[in-house]
Amino acid sequence: MKNISVLGSTGSIGTQALDVVRNLPGKFKISVLAANSNDELFARQIEEFKPALAVLADEAAYKRLKEKNFPGTEIAGGRRAFIDCATFPDSEIVLTSMSGFAGLEPTIEAIKCGKNIALANKETLVVAGEIVMKLAEEYKVKILPVDSEHGAFFQCLRGENPKSIKKLLLTASGGPFRGKKFEDIKDATVNEVLAHPTWNMGKKITVDSASLVNKGLEVIEAKRLYGVEYDQIQVVVHPQSVIHSMIEFCDGSVIAQLAEPDMRLPIQYALTYPERMKSPIKSLDFWKMRDLTFEEPDFETFRGLKFAFDAGRTGGTMPCVFNAANEVAVAAFLKGFIKFTKIYDIIENAMMKCEVKQNPTLEMLIEEDLKIRKLSRDFIENNGR
Repeated sequence: MKNISVLGSTGSIGTQALDVVRNLPGKFKISVLAANSNDELFARQIEEFKPALAVLADEAAYKRLKEKNFPGTEIAGGRRAFIDCATFPDSEIVLTSMSGFAGLEPTIEAIKCGKNIALANKETLVVAGEIVMKLAEEYKVKILPVDSEHGAFFQCLRGENPKSIKKLLLTASGGPFRGKKFEDIKDATVNEVLAHPTWNMGKKITVDSASLVNKGLEVIEAKRLYGVEYDQIQVVVHPQSVIHSMIEFCDGSVIAQLAEPDMRLPIQYALTYPERMKSPIKSLDFWKMRDLTFEEPDFETFRGLKFAFDAGRTGGTMPCVFNAANEVAVAAFLKGFIKFTKIYDIIENAMMKCEVKQNPTLEMLIEEDLKIRKLSRDFIENNGR
């Protein structure tokens, strides 16, 4: 039985991870649950899984939770406790499924304690990939990707020499605006942006998927995880979301991972690795599958994808800038403060105005993140919708 910590347990990935645990009785023990502010759902999770430690980052939610009785579970609150819970002694695997920059410090602390990481928080590798991967090597920790695309690469590489990679073919559904131009999407509503045709995800990642910024984050993540050059990463729009990604090898062979679009599969594979176990996921029916289509992404309309390649190639603190500006922009869009396409302007402004620092420390990245968030909020305030 593996002991698991789930950081971000009330979010989309966290709740699906707990579903995986339910479907494999006796295989896992939930040692730690941690979430941000949804204390009602969190309380139900504590009652069901009875973790030794439960942490809520939001102080107000923590105070509400403390009023309830959970025998055998220690209740803690605040951001510091959230980071500390990643180091809980009994846990073997830490699933980092919180959203955004907030996942960086808990992931680093878990690595330093020798915990294997089931990584759903792509921003961790985007912002501080060099630091994280060096620490993983130093502490002999496995980074097990939970993203469907990177989980696909991970599976395609089993038994293969990573040096034989010619190209990573990173698939994208295209989101709700596939085939649209700028004029079609500039007045898109929040509901239209959140109407993803394939995946059921949290709001932030769904907005990122619509803007293709999410695919840009995955491009940088792929570079960090697999050590390829950016010219070896090709984004391919595949609207059916059946092929989760492919690798072309130096001999011309292409290996792909196919499955129904269900996030429980890459979550389960990361948690059970190196074993495979039965799952409730529906099998593909190749007799009924008529079309698997592929398209080139529209870099002109969905500029966030181009910005990600630019940020990655620039390196240093630039990916941190790209991520921070996007997080502020997405939050502003979801609150109705800006139009959807303004997200690109906010990212571009931050990337143009920042001073890039190479080989940044963790402290430098934290400082840069705060600075860019302020710069982006000021830009929104001064430039309207």
